[in-house]
Amino acid sequence: MSGQGVWLRARERLRRFPELLAGCRDQAAAYGKCVAATTTGHAELRKDVCTKEFEALKECFTQAAKKTMK
Repeated sequence: MSGQGVWLRARERLRRFPELLAGCRDQAAAYGKCVAATTTGHAELRKDVCTKEFEALKECFTQAAKKTMK
């Protein structure tokens, strides 16, 4: 059995990533702002600081991916 099909499916998912990201730009911006605000100066990003923003971005990606599934 060839692993080629696995790579083709993975490549297709990666091709769709920019489209999904564009559809979730507000959530991505909110998450990026949270991370940037948390790491200003010499501060390090700590676990669970931007959980709410990350979960919103993850949910948006999930919903967008479901809509574009073939």
